[in-house]
Amino acid sequence: MTHDPQLAQLGLFDARVPRYTSYPTAPHFAGGVGPGDFGDWIAAVPAGSGISLYIHVPFCRRLCWFCACRTQGTATNAPVLAYVETLKAELRLLQRHLPAGVRLRRLHWGGGTPTLLAPDQMRDLAAAIFAVAPLAAGGEFSVEIDPNEIDAARLDALVASGMNRASLGVQDFDPLIQKAIGRDQSYDLTRDVSLQIRERGVTSLNCDILYGLPHQTQTRIADSVQKLLSLSPDRVALYGYAHVPWMSRRQQMIPSDSMPTPEERLALFETAQQLFVWDGYRAIGIDHFAKPDDGLAQAQAAGRLRRNFQGYTDDPSPVLIGIGASSISRFPQGYAQNLSATAAYTGAIRAGGLATHRGHRFGGDDLLRGRIIEALMCDFQVTRAGLLAECETTAARIDQLFQRVAADFGRMVRLSDGTLSIPPEGRPLTRMIARAFDAYDQDSNRHAAAV
Repeated sequence: MTHDPQLAQLGLFDARVPRYTSYPTAPHFAGGVGPGDFGDWIAAVPAGSGISLYIHVPFCRRLCWFCACRTQGTATNAPVLAYVETLKAELRLLQRHLPAGVRLRRLHWGGGTPTLLAPDQMRDLAAAIFAVAPLAAGGEFSVEIDPNEIDAARLDALVASGMNRASLGVQDFDPLIQKAIGRDQSYDLTRDVSLQIRERGVTSLNCDILYGLPHQTQTRIADSVQKLLSLSPDRVALYGYAHVPWMSRRQQMIPSDSMPTPEERLALFETAQQLFVWDGYRAIGIDHFAKPDDGLAQAQAAGRLRRNFQGYTDDPSPVLIGIGASSISRFPQGYAQNLSATAAYTGAIRAGGLATHRGHRFGGDDLLRGRIIEALMCDFQVTRAGLLAECETTAARIDQLFQRVAADFGRMVRLSDGTLSIPPEGRPLTRMIARAFDAYDQDSNRHAAAV
């Protein structure tokens, strides 16, 4: 594949930039937000409204080398049992602050490995959640499922508890690559688990796959994508692997000399992208794909696509509450994050208090810049009229921001009649263009490669 030389001239193959699942990004959260703020922000949720809830389970039976998430291994169920009790205690604290009549538009269990829980733990946790807020009509209950850590009994418990969307982590099906990243997971196993999920009436399946892995070539990623397509997922996240061994010690197990170059990473992404599009999937934002009848594709077509800590979403809720160690919540007032270390989080909750230890209170032009970044990441365009309708700002301020970025990126962006857009040839630069609207200092060592 040939690439526009201006991509290199603008620094695409050298830059490390945020993924912008929030603005400001989590490294800029500070200690000025605490349990009192979190409690006040929960109490300010309108009675009878819809919210989203994220439950974080940080435990894994085995630690995959590629993963940079905050997780911990466990060979026994004892820590998991204790942790679930702490989650239930935090849910009771949430219930004390939450106004009456609130419903869940989205419920997501992530990790770690939520399917590490035993069937009775799953049912118990789900019951505790729905005692705080029931699932709204049309609401989604999704769970991240590790095909290596699931069985019929646990699937039955999840479906009986209301799970109606399942998320399978695939990463790559090539045995050489799986060995290099510490993630053994055969295609046959993944296919069988996907069939068991479908057989239980779960109609929505999404899968994650990675590009930029060690030993990955265009031929190998094409083979993995074609195997993935045989599972007919409703949506797919095609994430770029972030190789940051200086931050994630387990990634030091992966040989750095086997990693593709930035130029090869772009070719890997484009190979996978073409296969998804050829198979009828709609490209969603910078790295998701969805069938035309999936909620993501419908939200994109209607201009309702949003972005949060799980990536792209059709969730309309202005409030996302995170439960569990390191979980992040978003409110109209700002972000709040729980203590990250499991022991510290557990201690705070068992002492009878909330576990918030840092966050960010929106101020200045945070909301304006955040909305610009989100619109570019979701729709590849942002309009002056839309920003004036959503944010407290002026046309002059918006034009000033637009014009500076248009000057910096030349023909890779277009500015016309108050609309800033990114044409197809400039879309590999989307995260870099978004960064141009970021008012906070950037430490490139904290972020993933721009491609």
